[in-house]
Amino acid sequence: MEISETTVWIGFSLFVAIMLSLDLFVFNRKVHTIKLKEALLWTGFWVLLAAGMGLFIYAWRGGEAAKMFATGYLVELSLSVDNLFVFLLLFTYFRTPQIYQHKVLFWGIIGALFFRILFIFLGIQLIERFNFTLYILGGFLIYTSIKMVFGKENDVHPDQNIATRLFRKVMPVSREYVGDKFFARLNGVRHATPLFIVLIVVETTDIVFALDSIPAILGITQDSFLVFSSNIFAILGLRSLYFALSGIMELFHYLKYGLAAILFFIGVKIVLQQAVYHIPVDVSLIVVGGVLLLSILASLVFPSKGDNVPKHATADEGLIKHKKD
Repeated sequence: MEISETTVWIGFSLFVAIMLSLDLFVFNRKVHTIKLKEALLWTGFWVLLAAGMGLFIYAWRGGEAAKMFATGYLVELSLSVDNLFVFLLLFTYFRTPQIYQHKVLFWGIIGALFFRILFIFLGIQLIERFNFTLYILGGFLIYTSIKMVFGKENDVHPDQNIATRLFRKVMPVSREYVGDKFFARLNGVRHATPLFIVLIVVETTDIVFALDSIPAILGITQDSFLVFSSNIFAILGLRSLYFALSGIMELFHYLKYGLAAILFFIGVKIVLQQAVYHIPVDVSLIVVGGVLLLSILASLVFPSKGDNVPKHATADEGLIKHKKD
C-alpha cells in the first residue's frame, strides 16, 4: 500500500483526537458509573481497533512491521494492566466515588499521551545519536525485572507525592468532593477539590510507569510510528480495562512475575541484538504472548490465599494529614 508516512501520522493523530472528543463529549457526556457490561464492550472495541491498526500496518508496511506492532501492543497492554492495581489503590485511598473515576482517568490519559510522546521522542533520539544507550536500556530492563521479583514491595503513598505537596502550598484544597469538579469556589475562595489531587497523583504516577514501559517498547522496535501507535492504543483502552477488571484485579497475583519475565526477555534481547544475535520478531511475539497468558492462567488455577488489596486512609484523612504538615 503506497501511503506516505507523513499522511499516516496526520491521519492517526486525527483519529486519536476524534476518538477522545467522542469519548468526552458524546459517549460519556453525562457523568455516570461505568458498569461491567459497558466496560467490557468498550474494552472489546479498543482491542478490535488495535487489531484493525495491525491489519493496516500489515497492508502498509508488511508482516514484520505488523508483528512488531502486535508485540509492542501486548507488552504495553500487559504493563498497563499492572498499573491498574495502583489506580485501584489510589481511588481506594482517596475514597473517590466510582461515578467520578472515569473523568479522572480520561484527563489522566490526556496527560499520559503528552509525556509518552515526549519520552518516545527523547528515547529514539538518544538511541540514534548514541548507540551504546541500547546496552544501558537492556541493563535497566533486566535490573527492573529482577527488582520486580526479589525487591521489596513498595506501597504507594499518595500523601507523600511531591507534586501534590507542592500544589497545596499554592492553592487550598477542599476536604470534600464537589461533584465532578476539579475546582470550586468555597466561601469566596477558589479551592481545588480532592478529585484534582487524585488527578495529580495519577499523572505523576504514570510518569513513573513510563520509565518501564517506554524502554520496553524501544527494546522491540525503534520505529517511531510503531512505538507511538502501539503505546497509544494500550493507553486508550486503559480506562475501560480498569472498569472491566477493577473488581477482580486482585485475582491476577502472578501477573507481576509474568511482567518481570517479559522485561527480562526484552532486556536480554536488546543486549544480544547489539552483541551477537538478533532474536526474530516471531519469537518475541510468541514469548510475550505466551508468558502473559501463562501468568494469567496460573493466577486463576492457583488463587492467592491472602488479601492483596491493602487498606488505606480515607481521602479526608489524607487531606487532614497535609493540613497538619
